[in-house]
Amino acid sequence: MSTEKLRLAAIDLGTNSFHMVIVEECEEKGIVEIDRVKDMICIGRGSISTKQLDPAAMEAGVATLRNFIVLATQRGVAPHHILAFATSAIREADNRDEFIDMVRRETGLKVKVISGREEAQFIYYGVRNAVTLRDRPDLLFDIGGGSVEFIIADKSKVHLLESRKIGVARMLERFVTSDPISADELKLLQQFFAAEMYGGAAEMARELGVNRAIASSGTAQNIARMIRSGKDADATDVLNQSGFSRQEFESFYRQVVAMDNPARRKLTGLDEKRVDLIVPGLILFDTIFRVFGIREVVISDSALREGMVLHQIASIRGRDGASQHDIRRQSVMELGYRCNWHKPHSEQVARLSLMLFDELHPLHGLKARYRELLEYAAMLHNIGEFISISAHHKHSQYIIMNADLRGFSPTEIDIIGNVARYHRKQPPSEKHPLYSQLKPSHRRAVDVLSGILRIANGLERGHRQNVQSITARLEPERIVLEALTQFEPDIELWAACGLKEWLEEVLGKPVVIEARFR
Repeated sequence: MSTEKLRLAAIDLGTNSFHMVIVEECEEKGIVEIDRVKDMICIGRGSISTKQLDPAAMEAGVATLRNFIVLATQRGVAPHHILAFATSAIREADNRDEFIDMVRRETGLKVKVISGREEAQFIYYGVRNAVTLRDRPDLLFDIGGGSVEFIIADKSKVHLLESRKIGVARMLERFVTSDPISADELKLLQQFFAAEMYGGAAEMARELGVNRAIASSGTAQNIARMIRSGKDADATDVLNQSGFSRQEFESFYRQVVAMDNPARRKLTGLDEKRVDLIVPGLILFDTIFRVFGIREVVISDSALREGMVLHQIASIRGRDGASQHDIRRQSVMELGYRCNWHKPHSEQVARLSLMLFDELHPLHGLKARYRELLEYAAMLHNIGEFISISAHHKHSQYIIMNADLRGFSPTEIDIIGNVARYHRKQPPSEKHPLYSQLKPSHRRAVDVLSGILRIANGLERGHRQNVQSITARLEPERIVLEALTQFEPDIELWAACGLKEWLEEVLGKPVVIEARFR
């Protein structure tokens, strides 16, 4: 693999906010975020009806872009690797060329105005790199200030890309004059949203049986945080691939849509600058649930900017930007490389762990999804050595739970981190907060998986991939594990026998480990 590093910056000139993300990419370690910044310019304020960007907003936008470029340059991004795409408000303004010329003249930045369909395409690239798409189609939607992009896609292809002019800033300007919103304005906005969604994505979603949506954008993340905080959860936790059901949303929606500005300002998880924009955002979400027949919404923390970056990297590297990949496995591998892991050892421990999972399945009965999480925990169990050897199991857990692994829900990340944490030393304990906060069924899974991982790690104690296979004989009073080895297995047997006690306790039977030297 190439280890050549490439740094890029992607700037999204949106209706409400200007955002920039700076990343570094190399084939081995993948894409690593270096910096992220945003400024709510609200360049679209007033332009929805006038079709004119406000001169003061244009000046503020240029000043922000000037600062973005300085930051990107200081972060090692070459000028020709700074991308800038403008969306709805700038796209529709009659004086957009004046603003683009001003930006180019004063900053040297070349801003590309993209169509709604192009915007939807980039959003798709970004979302599929953060959330695991399924065999059946999902609705992807991104709520901007001027437009909302709808995509219907599954893991293998895109079925539809479309953009509708129903962004929250546009709707706030056009429909909302009272605070709290009046019943008449609420009804009018609901009707307008439903009419704009009629046909296109909504019709195709019904034909394809879509029942899940993946939402990106600040509005979606704010709603998810507020719903989470209402459940007494930590609203600052990772949101990517977390979500909420239609029932959870409707209960929250009825309370918040009736609030006035001062009451909304007190809500945990709501950005101050979205206090008014959240009202049409909530009504839009409610309409999407009803019109599309959605049962749940999953949050993606990647969208347009990330899609821009991925597309540009694919172009520079000569890859097919439209190709699909396993984002879960890829993100695990990238994290391992970033932590300078010992790949052959980690892959061997993972291989042995899966053999043990399969052989012991009649006893533990865990579902297949836990098998995958065991594999990833085994792959990453030793990455804490990147920090220090001492207590590296705890460092591994910390890194896993704070590494923004793509494609995993927060709960799945918690399970992977806990299993890696308990591959050595003390077994799981209710005294450990990150373990005790798990649901009972997830604690049971961590117990079984960590017990398996401990033995698999012991059988690779010499870091020489000695064990070729493992079989289990499940006797009434005991479990007999037989390892087939290439070399004399003294070190492996010694280590595995020293780590078997926890699995014996979890499965309720003594474990005997034997070896057959090939």
